[in-house]
Amino acid sequence: MRYDVAIIGTGPGGVSAALTLKNRGKNFIIIGSKQSAKVSKAHAILNYPGLPNVSGQELANAFSKHLELAGIEITEDRVSTIYDMGDFFGIQGGNEMYEASAVILATGVVTGKAIPGEDALLGSGVSYCATCDAPLYKGKDVAVIGYSKKEEEEAAFLSEVCANVTYVPMYKEATDLPDKVKVVNVKPSEILKVDDKRVVKSDGEDIVVDCVFVLRDAISPGQLVPGLETDGAHVVVNRDMSTNIAGCFACGDITGLPYQYVKSAGEGNVAALSAVTYLAAKK
Repeated sequence: MRYDVAIIGTGPGGVSAALTLKNRGKNFIIIGSKQSAKVSKAHAILNYPGLPNVSGQELANAFSKHLELAGIEITEDRVSTIYDMGDFFGIQGGNEMYEASAVILATGVVTGKAIPGEDALLGSGVSYCATCDAPLYKGKDVAVIGYSKKEEEEAAFLSEVCANVTYVPMYKEATDLPDKVKVVNVKPSEILKVDDKRVVKSDGEDIVVDCVFVLRDAISPGQLVPGLETDGAHVVVNRDMSTNIAGCFACGDITGLPYQYVKSAGEGNVAALSAVTYLAAKK
């Protein structure tokens, strides 16, 4: 099935874009978490119109309720790569491949720099999607570097497929993982290729495995969409939220400062309207 638009991300930008596309009668899919972790964890938001001094969880719940009332369902999946196929976009999820005539990036911004060696080995012993690549490492040794607690689910899944799983939590909360998963509290400093193995160097023991899964809430835009023009961690956009790739739009934190929920929502609306105009021009 080919959608008119695929929205990647479920924060204010993605939700705003989805509601606008619904009002415009478009066939679309919104892919991501049921609720944005960044929104739900916010202590207090003071400048969202109509919702004075709202907590992040209250705002996230309001987003969920609005989507429910509009009849919009979120497809829970992790997108690893978006391919520009010329006439449409191929979107690689962990569960399946999606197709859309246009795409809106609302993934948020990657916090922190890539681990040295990560970019060079991506696709060659470094992966961003456990469900995508787990079958390739059946019966082998893998490491998971998880940047949020929800990544423990991916590590548990890998433990059912792989021989050994080493988990490196990049957060302070206590882990809750199957006994089969070895938890190592170290700070990775580099990922190397040594013969046919991948080695995670750290301030503690070296971790020698067949693949390293680096799991973050967001993937840097240049890695997510090959050929996309970026400025550091941000996507370069025009005022209509269009990028250098025809049919690809972006909104929210991924487009740069300021990182504000209200700004993201406004840009999501603009991106959706621009996508509608793009689709009309294609016809």
